[in-house]
Amino acid sequence: MNHQAPTGASGSAPARPVTVLGPALYCLAGVQFTQIADFMVLMPLAPALMRNFGVGPAAIATLVSSYTFASAVAGLLAALWIDRVNRRRALLVLYSGFIVATLACGVAPGYFVLLLARSAAGAFGGVLGSLAYTIVGEAVPESHRGRATGILMSSFSLATVAGVPIALLLSAEFGWHAPFLFLGALSCLVALALARGLPDLPRPAQAPGATTAWLRVRQALADRDHQRAFIWMALMTSSAFLVIPFISIHLNTNVGVAESQLPLLYLIGGAVTFLSARAIGVAADRFGKVRTYRVAALASMVPLWLITHLPAVPLAAAIASAALFFVLISGRMVPAMALVTSSARPDLRGTFMSLNTTVQAATQGLAALLGGLIVARSPEGRLLNFAWNGWAGVVMTAVAIVWAGRLRARTAGAAERAGAAPEVDLAERPGAAPVADLAAADPAP
Repeated sequence: MNHQAPTGASGSAPARPVTVLGPALYCLAGVQFTQIADFMVLMPLAPALMRNFGVGPAAIATLVSSYTFASAVAGLLAALWIDRVNRRRALLVLYSGFIVATLACGVAPGYFVLLLARSAAGAFGGVLGSLAYTIVGEAVPESHRGRATGILMSSFSLATVAGVPIALLLSAEFGWHAPFLFLGALSCLVALALARGLPDLPRPAQAPGATTAWLRVRQALADRDHQRAFIWMALMTSSAFLVIPFISIHLNTNVGVAESQLPLLYLIGGAVTFLSARAIGVAADRFGKVRTYRVAALASMVPLWLITHLPAVPLAAAIASAALFFVLISGRMVPAMALVTSSARPDLRGTFMSLNTTVQAATQGLAALLGGLIVARSPEGRLLNFAWNGWAGVVMTAVAIVWAGRLRARTAGAAERAGAAPEVDLAERPGAAPVADLAAADPAP
């Protein structure tokens, strides 16, 4: 059945809602799962990569940063065209490029080829993430956006509980290339489901006076609510990525967790995060996104400090510390992303989310590089100065908690006044009829 939404003579979005089937949200979550697993898998592979390539933590930080910096550049370029194209078609093209880049990582013969392939994967993967949240922002009412964001964010947990442990087991059995080949093959299956499960969405209405791509970017950058959201995202991302790239190295060399035990640690940490992400999303809708974020972020300071100061402890204590870190660091991002998405001007949401990807990816890369400059290796192979990364993360989190009160959600009424298509519930209407059927049953006036 053709799910192309009808448009007016001007080619703008229709005045009435376009209903997207509920399973489409899980197709988007599948895209997020493979993209996040591809990004995350490099960090627990760090000990094996350092051993195979004969490099140190700074070289691993460069691999992580190459992905994020490529995402930043791609997000900036995507801001020039993302609001002019069909969402479904753009998602499928970008995902195809991501699959090719991930498979290229799996056949890379050495460090520098892997670096190039990681950059390509980041360029496609970063825009995929922003596009998924853009679709949620356009298709899910603000009152249910926390829950829908929780479903997308649960892909982080699923990537941790399933993707990363499986990838580590494959690496232990077949070498470090195997996880990327596995993720590339899995992404092919997700692409087939996406092609069948995601209907077409209308192109968003153009911002008043925004006749060129650069003008839309300028309008998005000039918006004060957008500027506050960008600063907030930079604070949250930096506080996490001063620590995240080095956790597996620290646990392996300082805490005493063997490489063979890392899959168990990620499995348990991801499992509890999978259960908590959706619950936090529901709480954000019920109690307010800012309040829920502040509680989660305040609590996240404890594992942020704890895991960077953790001495040699039994495996159970290491797993508990890592699980608490995963739950609260990812948990605070559920209300945060829902609030960031809601703060976008509806007619510029795609441009805003692409620019937000640029900010997020650039700060991830800078924080990883800075973290790599702070830490060092002792002659015995231990990671030194990691505690300073933790303290810096705690301070940035405190500033972000205060800054959260400056963000403002745009209402559905504002969307209609701006000329954007009305919001449609992507998550709440799993039994809704497809667009073409609705058109026959309820013709537009």
